[in-house]
Amino acid sequence: MHSGVRLSVIGAICVSLACSAFAAEGEENEKHFTAGAATTNITPPLGVDLAGQLHNRIATYVHDELHARCLVLSDGTIQIAIVIVDSCKMPASIVDPAKKRIEETVGIPGAQVLIAATHTHTGPCTIEGRQSKPDPEYVRFQTSRIVDAVRIAVENMVPAEIAWGTGTVADEVFNRRWRMKPGTIPPDPFGGTTDLVKTNPSVADPNLMEPAGPTDPEVAFVAVRKPGGSPIALLANYSLHYVGEEGEETHVSADYFGYFARSIETLLKAERQDPPFVGILSNGTSGDINNIDRTKEKPEQEPYTRMQQVGDKLAKEVYRVYRGLQWKPWVSLNAALETLDVAVRLPSLEEVEDAKARLAKAPAEGLTDIADMYALDTVRLANYPAAARVVLQALRIGDVGIAAIPCEVFCETGLALKSESVLKPTFTIELANGYGGYLPTREQHELGGYETWRCSASFLAVDAEEQIRAAALRLLAKVAETEGN
Repeated sequence: MHSGVRLSVIGAICVSLACSAFAAEGEENEKHFTAGAATTNITPPLGVDLAGQLHNRIATYVHDELHARCLVLSDGTIQIAIVIVDSCKMPASIVDPAKKRIEETVGIPGAQVLIAATHTHTGPCTIEGRQSKPDPEYVRFQTSRIVDAVRIAVENMVPAEIAWGTGTVADEVFNRRWRMKPGTIPPDPFGGTTDLVKTNPSVADPNLMEPAGPTDPEVAFVAVRKPGGSPIALLANYSLHYVGEEGEETHVSADYFGYFARSIETLLKAERQDPPFVGILSNGTSGDINNIDRTKEKPEQEPYTRMQQVGDKLAKEVYRVYRGLQWKPWVSLNAALETLDVAVRLPSLEEVEDAKARLAKAPAEGLTDIADMYALDTVRLANYPAAARVVLQALRIGDVGIAAIPCEVFCETGLALKSESVLKPTFTIELANGYGGYLPTREQHELGGYETWRCSASFLAVDAEEQIRAAALRLLAKVAETEGN
């Protein structure tokens, strides 16, 4: 065994023993709360395929480094780990082995580990889809770095205080699905003409009528610090798909999630700490939400300006609320997990044959016709199982509820979970513990549009959202059952 590994394992055992000692002492005196945080660098080598577009892009430049950012909490009895990864998607091929190794090395059960992607569209491809393919070596590297983040965070655990809060940033979120004037929506990639909404219509299009759904302006967060002292970490959540930058699509970047992490560190005057402070921004329910106001032209700006503006604005709002927080020396934790088998919308044999015939006439690679792109996905979907494994999870941190869903969840689902959850506040971390594609509600399926078109990014059954929302509420109620604070 290498000395570094041996020390890490010994450190994990020491933390476990310390937590047990805290728990035993708490029975007689007081309960103890501990926290640790860490980041690991997951920036890929140049030349890998990037995720997030219908066409493939090859990474040519690193604008800013990508990270796995981890927060580990313990109430003396239960430990939970949350890892937010600068990645577009977080497939089971990464999550499952990472959780297994985390349990083997530091003893945190998989049900108590949440691993989620931020959904940056300028990160490496980690799951085959569209016209991009993952690099197997990078997938193994990212998996190891996720495990490393948890192991280091466990080594960094110290007595801590915890607090949470919510703020509002309403002017950076817009529903991207629009009802349009009759007769102005083009056919879908399969030739259908039943869509009643259009995703990302042209800015200031005279045919715009109204958005097809709501937005969620809330930014929620949980913060930990040394008792009465320096900040350890802050985990925030906001429902915004990504920001992105036109003209820089081959550059690697963590998007506004990375800017937030740096900005909140500066505002909290937490630079140059040892161990370093860790700022984390997770993605909420943003399957139908972006950063573009379609009703008016946006001013031209230098690349990455909008990312920085959004990250800074969120950080300033979090800091405003942070300054008035009431810190708790101890809260209880809980976690629960449930796996659903959800039906998949498979293509018919006739649709597969038609798609193959179309592809036979298309270029061998570098497809540019959207109908060809969806034909490629139709052939791919023919090999999908009839049901998809959907892993759902709920965490409780004091009074805070966190639902984790492996899909690109629509905003109205997130709002419903916040409203109906027994825990207040509750927020959802999407693209967690696997990948299940877009999750439109039944009503949004009826309206059609990009997010409902059957493909490798939208394949669950029409009633999937109802099943998943009900299960998430069950899990939130389950984790709320234990002792309060």
